Amino acid sequence: MIKHVVCFKLADNSAKNCEQTKQVLESMRGKVPTAKEVTVNIDELKSPRSFDIMLEVLVDNWEALEEYQNDPYHCEVVKKHMQAVSKQSVALDFGV
Repeated sequence: MIKHVVCFKLADNSAKNCEQTKQVLESMRGKVPTAKEVTVNIDELKSPRSFDIMLEVLVDNWEALEEYQNDPYHCEVVKKHMQAVSKQSVALDFGV
């Protein structure tokens, strides 16, 4: 199994925008077949070094991660939204 983790700093990190973004990320459940699990968390501390929202996606293997990255729903809905609302992101991919 591979875990794909992305943390985002949002341009507008208001509670409303964080919640809307969380819903967009969670909308991948059932729409992106290679995503076995989708977990989204919103930062509560709001320190200057904090990122605002974290996405964790679990896929079967490295090939499934590649399929996930190119999935039409992920690209056309989720990535477009995240590119519009994010000012920075970092990612980590590792085997579990």
